Amino acid sequence: MSKLLALDKLNTLFKIIKTNGGITGTLFKLFRQDDVKLGTLVGEDKYGNKYYENNMYFYGRNRWVEYADKVYFDYDGSQVPAEWFGWLHYKTDLPPHKDPNRPKYPWMIDHTENLSGTEHAYMPYSTTTPKIQAWVPPKPQS
Repeated sequence: MSKLLALDKLNTLFKIIKTNGGITGTLFKLFRQDDVKLGTLVGEDKYGNKYYENNMYFYGRNRWVEYADKVYFDYDGSQVPAEWFGWLHYKTDLPPHKDPNRPKYPWMIDHTENLSGTEHAYMPYSTTTPKIQAWVPPKPQS
């Protein structure tokens, strides 16, 4: 009877609102991420990203990341470290903190996000003279 009246959907809506911090928290998360979901927290990386899973959603949509609050709207996929990327894309079923076979060597460097398009992007320095010189307009005569 509750499914017929869609009370289970209403119950899920109230659970989502409760777990996201009330109506204002839910609206803020909806505004920031375009989606609100209900799931169990699987883990968190050292950058503050939180990873969730809920197997009631379709395969491929049942694992997701909520980016750290410090990036606000400036988030992208390159902020997910490689080990969590593998978990999100079903390369492994074990999260990185529960995988005993995950190697960690001293020569491995920390994850850095892609900084292209920002002020911190890599710009190569060239010592050769350019073949084309920019045109400089003549000064007006007075």
